[in-house]
Amino acid sequence: MRPETDYYEVLQISRKADIETIHRVYRMMAARFHPDNPRTGDTEIFLRLKHAYEVLSDPERRMRYDATQELEEEAPLPIFELKDFVHGLRGEMNRRMGVLSLLYNRRRADEDHPGLSIMDLEKRMAFPREHLNFALWYLRAKGYVRQEDNSDCGITADGIDFIESHSSHDELIKRLIHAGPATEPSFAEETVFQTTAAGVAN
Repeated sequence: MRPETDYYEVLQISRKADIETIHRVYRMMAARFHPDNPRTGDTEIFLRLKHAYEVLSDPERRMRYDATQELEEEAPLPIFELKDFVHGLRGEMNRRMGVLSLLYNRRRADEDHPGLSIMDLEKRMAFPREHLNFALWYLRAKGYVRQEDNSDCGITADGIDFIESHSSHDELIKRLIHAGPATEPSFAEETVFQTTAAGVAN
C-alpha cells in the first residue's frame, strides 16, 4: 500500500536522484529542521525527513518503494472520485484545477520529463479525454499549459504562479497537490469545492 507521504517530495528531490544527492540534501535539511536548532527546528518535519531518508538511502527499500509508487501511478487518484469533479459547471472548473495540479506536481518531480500525455491524465483522473479536452483548451488559451516537444502537456511559468499564489488559501488546490487516500467530503469541503475553482474560470 502506498504511504500517504511521498518521500521524494519530503526531501524535495527528483525520483532519479543519485545516492550522493540524497545524502547531501538530507544532511542540509536535517540540520535545518533538527529539534536542537533553536531558529528553524521542527520535530515533525525532522522525523518525516529521517524516515524518507532511511527508505531512499537503502537501495533495496528504495527499489520496493519505487515499485509501489509506479503501480500507484497507474491508478486514478481517489480525490477525482468525488462528485465535485463530475457534474456541470462546477465539475468542469474543478477538472481544470485537477489537470493543472497534476502538471505542477509532474514538473516538480521530474525535470527531465516534465509533461504528461493525454493518456496519463486520463489514467490519473479516471476521465475520458473527451471530458478533458475543453479543460486543456482553456488552460492553453490562458497560457497555463503548453504542448511539450514530445506532444505531452506541460505547465508553464504562469501556471506555476497561479497554483502557488492560490495554494496557501485555496483548499481545493491544497488537496489536489497533496492528493492521497480518498475521504468523504464534509459539508465545508463541498462548499469550498463549489467556489474555489472560479479562479480558473475568469
